Amino acid sequence: MVKELIMEQSFSKVAAALVKAQKEFGPALKSSSNPHFKSRYADLAACVEAVIEGLNNNGIALTQRVGSYDNDVIVETVFIHESGEIINCGQLHVPASKHDAQGYGSALTYARRYSLMAACGIAPEDDDGNAASKRPPAPAIPTPDITDHLAAIQAVANSDELAKVFKDAFDACQGNQALQAKVMAAKKERVDRAKKELSTKGNENV
Repeated sequence: MVKELIMEQSFSKVAAALVKAQKEFGPALKSSSNPHFKSRYADLAACVEAVIEGLNNNGIALTQRVGSYDNDVIVETVFIHESGEIINCGQLHVPASKHDAQGYGSALTYARRYSLMAACGIAPEDDDGNAASKRPPAPAIPTPDITDHLAAIQAVANSDELAKVFKDAFDACQGNQALQAKVMAAKKERVDRAKKELSTKGNENV
């Protein structure tokens, strides 16, 4: 169980430094393997490596307080700023699977790892995401050639023909919005030209 985050009364400097430090944090790399579950995970060293430089660059020391209660191991991640301000990040209780040095040691490492990741707001590197980022990009969809359709719009003789030619041109765009905009602009230009031609003929007949 993780207790509520506890902060000292004055923490404006350490809080501001922590915000800057987080910009330098990296992902916790899954550099270790678990043969039992046939999986990889970010070990404690990888978690510390992901954040320690960013913290230290901004005047923050990282420490983890350790305790025990019954069969639980207790860890609390603490950020200490060079100004003396402190942020305590709450206690994490992890039960020891075995009541011997190995059991308590494993529980302590586990608690330190997860307490640190929670306090720093980092997560293990996503193997699936990395694999996806290495996949070759999808082939680009060729842009349709609508040159003939645009010319046909300008060559129409009447509104009925314009409606048919415009529909054919719009369909030929295959959903490409930039091309569709060109088709609509060509139609407007043809309609405006037709209006101008009618106006000119009207003036000549006067």
